[in-house]
Amino acid sequence: MVACHSDFRYCVAMLLPSWLPPPIRAVLTPDRVRMGQQFLQFGIVGFAGFIVDTAVVYALRGLVGLIAAGLLSYFAAVTTTWAGNRAWTFAGRRQDGAARQWLLFVAANGVGFVLNRGAFFLLVWNVPVCAAHPVLAILAGVAAGLLANFNLSRRVVFSGRGR
Repeated sequence: MVACHSDFRYCVAMLLPSWLPPPIRAVLTPDRVRMGQQFLQFGIVGFAGFIVDTAVVYALRGLVGLIAAGLLSYFAAVTTTWAGNRAWTFAGRRQDGAARQWLLFVAANGVGFVLNRGAFFLLVWNVPVCAAHPVLAILAGVAAGLLANFNLSRRVVFSGRGR
């Protein structure tokens, strides 16, 4: 019998592979289980960011236009996702100061920004249904930037190395 650490996530990561067939167990290591859990948490936090992103676009598009609303909503969403990932997804890792880490998060996710807002802008400019229903363009942008943002967040922003 394996004794579990007091952290449930650690327990799941350590016990899950033991009941799997050997070929799967060889691939599904505890580190990969933990990374999968982080990806799931990152996705949940990202969904909260998606809600903020969508709400801000719909709230501001009549006031500032769709493109400006899309830019402003990105920064509202990125702040939401940074806070959620700092507090939950990567909570066990060493944290830099909040302002410095937020700037690093925004900078590191610049690739995700280009993919995310690039897809958004291309769709709202060229696909009438996306201009009428920006949530479709927002979803496409989120999907385009997800993997880049996760990897950069995990390896650069919340690496646990600090300064």
